[in-house]
Amino acid sequence: MARELFLKNYMEDCVWELLDQVLKRDPEACRCDTCRHDIVALALNQLPPRYVVREQGAIYSKIAMLEAQHRADIYSALTRALMIVKKAPRHGQEDRS
Repeated sequence: MARELFLKNYMEDCVWELLDQVLKRDPEACRCDTCRHDIVALALNQLPPRYVVREQGAIYSKIAMLEAQHRADIYSALTRALMIVKKAPRHGQEDRS
């Protein structure tokens, strides 16, 4: 029986995991779905991808999340992204295309 494998950008999980901690530090930050996704997308574009190969349903190691520098890089990218989104939020805008 063949194993089903897939690629996963582990950095995406890390960024989502730390997003709420960054938002807690800024009570004025919008927490709507659009702003949350924009913050994560901007942060991920500043961070190197960390692709892993996983088996369907497999649990992967979170060792990288424990590294202080790794966490600091994610916090920094999220904070920068939050500031950008706060200056020009897209929530509530209708698609005019």
